[in-house]
Amino acid sequence: MKIRLPAVCIFMLISIFSQRAGSQVIISNSYKNEIGLQHLKIDRAMIYTPQVTWWYNHHPSIVNFKGKLIALWSNGLIGEDSPGQRVVFSVSADFKHWSAIQVLAEPSKGPSGTLNVLTAAGFYHYKDTLVAYYGEYEQDRTNTSLWAKYTTDGEHWSQPVDMQLPIIPNHGPEAIKSGRLIISGNFSFPYTDDPGGLSGWKMTSFYPPDFYIQDNSASFYAPAKMWGLPPLCEGSFFQTDDNVLHMLLRVTGNGWKGRLWLTESHNNGTTWSKPDETPFTDNDSKFHFGRLPDKRYYYVGIPDTLHHYDRTPLVLALSNDGKYFGKQYIIADEPYQLKRAGLWKGGQYGYPHTMVWKGCLYVIISRQKESIELIRINLDQLRRQ
Repeated sequence: MKIRLPAVCIFMLISIFSQRAGSQVIISNSYKNEIGLQHLKIDRAMIYTPQVTWWYNHHPSIVNFKGKLIALWSNGLIGEDSPGQRVVFSVSADFKHWSAIQVLAEPSKGPSGTLNVLTAAGFYHYKDTLVAYYGEYEQDRTNTSLWAKYTTDGEHWSQPVDMQLPIIPNHGPEAIKSGRLIISGNFSFPYTDDPGGLSGWKMTSFYPPDFYIQDNSASFYAPAKMWGLPPLCEGSFFQTDDNVLHMLLRVTGNGWKGRLWLTESHNNGTTWSKPDETPFTDNDSKFHFGRLPDKRYYYVGIPDTLHHYDRTPLVLALSNDGKYFGKQYIIADEPYQLKRAGLWKGGQYGYPHTMVWKGCLYVIISRQKESIELIRINLDQLRRQ
């Protein structure tokens, strides 16, 4: 007699086997507080500060394209993720001076006639083309979809392209050694082998596929509860020289205990291990991992646990092996004064995204989810001792 197991059971057995076959590495930092840490010399540019309207600005990303810097972010009337939120961008040729914001995408209307919500989801640059991604869902956080527009000159954009993915990404696609592109989501990490990033996307997650139908800012609570995990969201990954992908995850809500969690993939992002808690400290915010030209791994985020959700100071941490991020610097800790209160507005250095370009590390952040700022760090300061 043949026994047929449900898909969920098969997935869980595969996941358990993969975990036993190779345990996850321990990824940690050494942050305690700001005392004694070196403050980096930085250049700063305020890209956008609202004056009379469109007071909410968040989810920023930065890219260089054909010699210019382009910043992308979510732009709302007053508070977070409210109907009518759109996606905008600004361009600079010299870092200091930025163009007036231009609208990349406006939300459509849902079945009730209410405007949907758009969320900026980052860039991907391939050859002569730049792709900008943005997510969309209805007011009640349903019917999630990912869209893209592309340009060859940084000014004129295509019509929207449907990525056929029910996700609001945390970061835009990043290429791994095999050439595969991976999107960092909350709990799903879609991948494609299309080098242009505009087709062939496949959903994948550490959760069984029956646990979710979409991945957005409200959908990560239910599968976590079903699997006995804290609310895991907003991942960022890096790949070590053994080809393993390490996806770190934020914990939020009542599950926050000041630590990041980790899921790993040993097959180029096709499957992911069940997450485990790490010793890496976190303030309950988005963060970004990457790699410097000298092959050291870096983290930019808010590792402070003493002042939950204040999102300061902004810290750079370096690692030689991708395991211990023990060399730490203060990027910035100066306060920003909020001009107008709104839903969930707060956090001094919100949602960093990074880029290495021309000997510098660029870090874009939102300031209290109201203004968008770009910081530039000359990498000469980070030379190995």
